[in-house]
Amino acid sequence: MDAIREKSKKDIYILGIETSCDDTCASVVKNGSVILSNIVSSQNEIHRKYGGVVPELASRKHIEVIDIVINEALERSGVNLDKINAVSVTNRPGLIGSLLVGVGAAKAISYSKNIPLVAVNHLKAHIYSNILKNPDIKGGFIGLIVSGGHSSLYFVDSDWNIKEIGHTVDDAAGEAYDKIARYLGLGYPGGPIIDRLSKMGDPYYIDFPKPMIDSGDFNFSFSGLKTSLIYRTKKDEKLTAEKNIPSLAASFQKSIVDVLTEKTIKAASKFGVKNILISGGVAANSKLREEFLRKCRENNIKIFIPPLYLCMDNAVMVACLGYYRYLEGRFDDLEVDVYSRSDI
Repeated sequence: MDAIREKSKKDIYILGIETSCDDTCASVVKNGSVILSNIVSSQNEIHRKYGGVVPELASRKHIEVIDIVINEALERSGVNLDKINAVSVTNRPGLIGSLLVGVGAAKAISYSKNIPLVAVNHLKAHIYSNILKNPDIKGGFIGLIVSGGHSSLYFVDSDWNIKEIGHTVDDAAGEAYDKIARYLGLGYPGGPIIDRLSKMGDPYYIDFPKPMIDSGDFNFSFSGLKTSLIYRTKKDEKLTAEKNIPSLAASFQKSIVDVLTEKTIKAASKFGVKNILISGGVAANSKLREEFLRKCRENNIKIFIPPLYLCMDNAVMVACLGYYRYLEGRFDDLEVDVYSRSDI
């Protein structure tokens, strides 16, 4: 990556577009790490009453606001389309209808302005989100992506070749948070709510299982943890009394955090690396950040976690990855498609 950076002797401006799920995002980033704008239009209010994202509603809202969001990103950056060197857009993985809106907008800009189109992987962009505040970061690390749709571990070598070494076999961590919050009637999105309540509770209130913590591999499973909480509360209804909810939430969160931190630390040891990069929406969780900082310090490992606004879906990370693709000359044509599932 250092050699790629050296190739660029002039300022490069990348317009990033991200619509893989329910947030409509656009940004302008200079030289891969200077954030000139970061616009995010959230749909939380739309989906809150359903307890989760409704794909068709998400895509319709993207259509309504995509032009507004892109124009605002350009206006705030002070960079007009004539100065943009390339448009980078998420085309996988994600909700098909949502992806089509962002990719369609990017294709239109690419065609009308005759600038390169760069289609990028949403998960890979999450890993690159750490570069934005640490532009000199080196390859040779374990990457953990943990969000509503993904809980995966990757080994990234010194040349930034990415290899998946573990993934969730059922519910992702963020998905488990949302489902339990919905079950307990706490609201949506569930992760921030449970995190906030947990600060007032006792994490040792209930000794929930830590799924697959000793499985001998680097896969995750959180469906059984969700089932365990539901079973315990149906068997003993006093657990869901208002005064006990914070401790119930804290105990549930502790199991998730323990599994994520322990398996990631083990992966770093197995692959002989001393750096860990965390990204994704659940990386904003305060307990997860606290435990990773503590355990990495104990194990002499350097931990990189993006600031909160770069943990959530955003177009800044898309523009960052697009910048490196641009320097490599890896462009896409106007026939590029979208995919609901994709390896990194």
